[in-house]
Amino acid sequence: MRTHVLMDAGELGSRNLSVTWLAVPAGAKQALRSDEESEQAYVVVRGSGAMSVAGDTQQVGEGDLILVPPATEHSVSNDGDAELACVSIQSPPVAAAELYSDQLAEVAGYDDDDV
Repeated sequence: MRTHVLMDAGELGSRNLSVTWLAVPAGAKQALRSDEESEQAYVVVRGSGAMSVAGDTQQVGEGDLILVPPATEHSVSNDGDAELACVSIQSPPVAAAELYSDQLAEVAGYDDDDV
């Protein structure tokens, strides 16, 4: 998966939002994740796939909006043949450094016990 921060926490004068572009290649699936404080909305820009929110999985496609309440496990997957692209909006904002430090630690095999 590829992510691109469009507006990080506090950028462009924003006090309450962060915005990210998420590109999910065909066959890719995001691990379940949750943010205790922020609610999140995804808007599917192109492609199709599946979105799981609180254990409920639905097919999604271009133009769909998916709302994820705070402290709710969610993931996105692409079971199609083309890239799935979404815009993700979070409020209150989550700084990219905070968001990606957890994901990088997970990829590297670290957890809270290693710190």
